[in-house]
Amino acid sequence: MAGRVEYTIDELAREAGTTVRSLRVYHDRGVLPPPQVKGRTGFYGAEHLNRVRTISRLLDRGIKLNGIRELLEAWDRGDDLGDVLGVSEDAVAEPGTDTAAAETIPATELAQRYGAVSNGLARVVAAGLYEPVDATTYRPADHRLIHVLDQMEAAGIPADDMLAELEKARTDADRIARRFVELFHRTAWQSYQRSARSAADRAALTESIDVARIVPGQVAGELVNRFVARYFDEDSELGEL
Repeated sequence: MAGRVEYTIDELAREAGTTVRSLRVYHDRGVLPPPQVKGRTGFYGAEHLNRVRTISRLLDRGIKLNGIRELLEAWDRGDDLGDVLGVSEDAVAEPGTDTAAAETIPATELAQRYGAVSNGLARVVAAGLYEPVDATTYRPADHRLIHVLDQMEAAGIPADDMLAELEKARTDADRIARRFVELFHRTAWQSYQRSARSAADRAALTESIDVARIVPGQVAGELVNRFVARYFDEDSELGEL
């Protein structure tokens, strides 16, 4: 079909910010549908990219692949995800959960909200802005990102374009995070491995981990803000405002 986006497995891995090995594991574990084979090459579409991003989000939340497969199969069938997760309707209605219940959004309303966005419902879920409660209801998963998207849309940037930037930013952020963690392994962790592993050594390692959890975001945010300010200042038209 004209205009259909297609990826080879290498391209899909790059676009999703993961590895070919991970994609093959997803195939083997039944969480990623097979590609469309043309000749001897398999091609993936936008639905595969959204699925991989959803898998990444669920893995980030500590859900194992077996659990993810069960969730995705239930979602594809249109089953109530509350039943799959073992959450009863009574539990949702317990006192003290009024705020969470008030924040639920019907899938039809969410799809209408992002109706101008290509494949909007699937993309805002894959980007981590919203998460499914069941087959027909969603709730906000990241209020800050939702607010950012709303702010930029109010500033004149179409939601479709801004969501595309958020998707790219998430991929870039994942790569930055991986590099920092790998750096930590090569330095602080290896230093601890060579130490006597005393209580003081463990305490120092714990303190290093606490710092390493927040410094990458601070560094990345500071650098991005500096470059954005520079490009605005260097712009011959915008710099005069």
